[in-house]
Amino acid sequence: MPARRVVTGRSQEPRKRFAEELRKLRTERGESLRRLGEVLGWDWSLFSKMEKGETLGGPEVVQALDQYYGTQKLLLALWELAAGDPTQPQRDYRQYFELEAEAVSVWNYAPCLLPGLLQTESYARTLMETGIHEGDELARQVEARLRRQERLTGADALSLRAVLSETVLRTPLPNQAQWQEQLEHLLAVGDRRNVTIQVVPHSAGLHALNSTHVTFLRLPDGRVVAWVESGFTGNRIDVTADVDLLQRRHDHVRDLALSPGDSRKFIMRRLEEAQCEPPI
Repeated sequence: MPARRVVTGRSQEPRKRFAEELRKLRTERGESLRRLGEVLGWDWSLFSKMEKGETLGGPEVVQALDQYYGTQKLLLALWELAAGDPTQPQRDYRQYFELEAEAVSVWNYAPCLLPGLLQTESYARTLMETGIHEGDELARQVEARLRRQERLTGADALSLRAVLSETVLRTPLPNQAQWQEQLEHLLAVGDRRNVTIQVVPHSAGLHALNSTHVTFLRLPDGRVVAWVESGFTGNRIDVTADVDLLQRRHDHVRDLALSPGDSRKFIMRRLEEAQCEPPI
């Protein structure tokens, strides 16, 4: 059994230290990521993201790694340090970010605000300035949000379907030019093969998700987890019956939405209207 490593001063950056240790243990064994996935029963891409610091993974996978490497709960200790790192986002949302980094597909309904994966820097900054962040912390949070959007590109790009209430597109930024930029960004992102954007018009009337921002995340093992949030906090829902209920409600709302093509035309009209409006 290998000697237990000491958690050194490197743990001042807990997330980085955790990723470094995972990579070191695997390379010392001469193990490939694919082989590790085969042996432990998780998709190999999860281990890749953990070693890159893109996700921490859950305690179950970390415990399995400890057992596999014979590291006597060292990895779990490092994981707990990283999960409790005060330089990371608020705990509730950190849990969501971990799920999003691991997910293979995401679909959601947004009643009031654009989902983070679709926001421009100006939109994200304006939204966060109304909260608790300021100065350097605000800059870090905006950067972190934009970095999440890298999941929409690359060989293992996330599949995203965003259903937006018309309210989202009729709540502009204070700065007209920045709002135009955001609408143009929506059109550009919606052109990607892995992204679908639909709009639920006000004429659709009341429905079961009118005040509920819900996101569904399909994980590599096929499980679907739901995330429901307000402007204050978010809650993970993984009880099958509850996820199914929310999924049925989401499907109903999606049926009320305009087609992707008509939704694109709707966004284009909003952009044209924004371009015609005189600056304040």
